[in-house]
Amino acid sequence: MESVPVGEDGTARYEQNIQNTVPLDGDRTCIGQARHLAADFLTRVQAEHGLPVCQRAMDLTQLVVSELVTNACKYAPGPVLMDLRIVGDTVEVVVWDSEPMLPLARAADVGRVGQHGLEIVMAVAQGFAAQREPVGKRIIARIALLDDPE
Repeated sequence: MESVPVGEDGTARYEQNIQNTVPLDGDRTCIGQARHLAADFLTRVQAEHGLPVCQRAMDLTQLVVSELVTNACKYAPGPVLMDLRIVGDTVEVVVWDSEPMLPLARAADVGRVGQHGLEIVMAVAQGFAAQREPVGKRIIARIALLDDPE
């Protein structure tokens, strides 16, 4: 991870080049591994770069990683690529898989058992995008590093 601070006005906004890309096998065991890697990444961001990361951001990042990697393992054959990076005052979680079909959020249904992962991610993320790639797709979710003061 490399840090490149920008701005000399002393504001709390960060522009960092802090990133960690991890290939995952794509089997069910990689879901827990991905959660641990996300927690380790944010812990290093705090320790090595002095960026504040609230407990809520730590928990939500692990939840988002778990949901996105679970979907990749469930719906796409083969490996998964997870990229974690600091973008401004957010952590960006990017998950690539080999399935080109973009996910669709389903209408809320309290009677439905399971298949709420995308709804959860979209509810807790500050930003969400899904894009096709030359091979497969890339899902991107951003989570604020700090609690909202409101």
